[in-house]
Amino acid sequence: MKKLLSLIVLSTLIVSCSGDTENTMTVTGNVKGLKKGTLYLQKIQDTLLMGIDSLQIAGDGNFTFKTEVESPEIFYLYLAKEDNNDINDRIRFFGEPGVITINTAWNTFDANATISGSKTHKKFEEYKKTMSRYNTRNLEVVQAAYDPELQKDSLVMDSLERLSIRNTRLGYAFALNFALNNTDSEIAPYIALYEVSDANPKYLDSIYNALTPEVSNSKYGLALGDYLKEISASDK
Repeated sequence: MKKLLSLIVLSTLIVSCSGDTENTMTVTGNVKGLKKGTLYLQKIQDTLLMGIDSLQIAGDGNFTFKTEVESPEIFYLYLAKEDNNDINDRIRFFGEPGVITINTAWNTFDANATISGSKTHKKFEEYKKTMSRYNTRNLEVVQAAYDPELQKDSLVMDSLERLSIRNTRLGYAFALNFALNNTDSEIAPYIALYEVSDANPKYLDSIYNALTPEVSNSKYGLALGDYLKEISASDK
């Protein structure tokens, strides 16, 4: 019994000394080729993008950030590099307690980043992979509609419009189904709130009512509940 108590005390001391808790998120990794710049860990707070922590990089692209996370939510890794170029400087990822590893390169910072250690982000990547097909198709249709030669043909333009509407509806249907099929993940209320918030409220309500208790009490689960209350109140 004494040995057991000693082990418990020792474990508590180790956790206290390290400063980590069950809600600690450690974001670590490497920015290949980065010699000088500043990395920022950011998240949206009260509709504003806020800096949580920062790290000066000087000759070594390795980095580590630690912060407390009550439930999975979107974070950003932002690189302020000295190249007078603001493109490809922010990586969006789903953060959660545990160790998350992000490896990338300074010149393709957000384009080729590999992210591991977050099961919610893995779901997010699965969702984005399919949605990118609908987004690419929509872009192709828009580009075609700007062709001066095609604009002369009303039948072709009508066809492009119908194609755009159909593709948009398919994208919405996929997003809603993906959320409904993953109601045990915070990805579900996130999609409802930030990807298809203008969908028919009955579909959003179906997603919310299907959430597991843990997810419904998460940051995005609670936010979705509040959003649905606002919609309901505005309709009265």
